[in-house]
Amino acid sequence: MTATRPIFYVSDGTGITAETIGHSLLTQFEGIRFVSDRIPFVDTPEKARKAAEEIRRAAEAHGTRPIVVNSCVDGELNRIIAESGALMLDIFAPFIAPLEQELGTQRQPRVGQAHGIVDFEVYHRRINAMNYALTHDDGMSMDYSDAELILVGVSRAGKTPTCVYLALHYGIRAANYPLTEEDLESERLPARLRPYRNKLFGLTIDPVRLQQIRQERRPNSRYAQLDTCRREVAAAEHMFEVERIPMLSTTHASIEEIASRVLEELGINREMF
Repeated sequence: MTATRPIFYVSDGTGITAETIGHSLLTQFEGIRFVSDRIPFVDTPEKARKAAEEIRRAAEAHGTRPIVVNSCVDGELNRIIAESGALMLDIFAPFIAPLEQELGTQRQPRVGQAHGIVDFEVYHRRINAMNYALTHDDGMSMDYSDAELILVGVSRAGKTPTCVYLALHYGIRAANYPLTEEDLESERLPARLRPYRNKLFGLTIDPVRLQQIRQERRPNSRYAQLDTCRREVAAAEHMFEVERIPMLSTTHASIEEIASRVLEELGINREMF
């Protein structure tokens, strides 16, 4: 029987940093079922005591010691949370002492800075990029002059979520163009995309996986038939090869990996927010 271990991501901010790092660590362990919960905005002793009590209840319910991946910067809050008896993993601890020694200065703990609005210009760039991704989704707007990149592929290949991720995390103006049956009848790029060749990146996907996704969206339709998926994917991949458009299969790739590979291929260097 697979063991179950409760995991808590506790933070004085959103908890995104703790959860991201914690998830990466836990993927290294097989044969254990992790049940996770995020407790954000633990920025007062009262909230810390409440979090500790929740962690203790989980220990009783599962009959095992919980693990806390913690990104709170206040030592007193951490002490209160540790009273829960959980294994405490402070994601900052391994790095602070070496950095203080190297930089010759002590850290100044600041709550909620990792995902706060510390630069309004950067924040607005992310919001504008998100609006751009939504207004240029699925070919709704064909003016790509301001696009930094354009994802091309058959319907449901993963273009929209990748564009949204690029906008939200990198502030990149990403558009996407769905290849229609008419487009796929030709080996050549659609005329409206040709002026933007240097911005194009193709996404493809295994036809069987594509059929599963389409079946959920439009059950038993021609759109979701396996033969349709095979034909469209083959035509799209052939077009990318003929036109020398870089492409990537999204079948087994995460959104994070897809986004990183697209940026690398197109030579776009943007710091993650």
